[in-house]
Amino acid sequence: MNSLKRVTPNTKHVQVGRGGKRGKTAGRGTKGQNARSGHRKRPELRDLIKKIPKKRGYGKNRAISAVVTKNLVPVNVRDLETKFNSGEAVNIESLLAKGVLRNARQSKAGVKILGTGELTKSLVVSGVTVSESAKAKIVAAGGSIA
Repeated sequence: MNSLKRVTPNTKHVQVGRGGKRGKTAGRGTKGQNARSGHRKRPELRDLIKKIPKKRGYGKNRAISAVVTKNLVPVNVRDLETKFNSGEAVNIESLLAKGVLRNARQSKAGVKILGTGELTKSLVVSGVTVSESAKAKIVAAGGSIA
């Protein structure tokens, strides 16, 4: 116990402006605004930014600063195969009624039909976005896209 030592011993911070190696101007240069304690010159750009009025909302330049993307709900072709009968219409209302979409919020977001799975029934698809692979499978099964 009597031979324990700290890994980092106490170090005294260097005092400036008290004589010695950092006397008089204490490394701050000469006189004026920069030599005073507690004050530094602010960047001019900050003053310009602070003058811009801050109001609620995004402002007229919303499209420049942020890209608004619409999150489409994915629905696979295999879901249409299990839930729909041949000749039925596939739209947002029927997807909601058959339980493919969980709630009305998903239907407002928009739907995109993707090509995962197989389709043997002819369906009439309308009012939704369809991928190229899904379009090929729907047309091959005898369906149509309006």
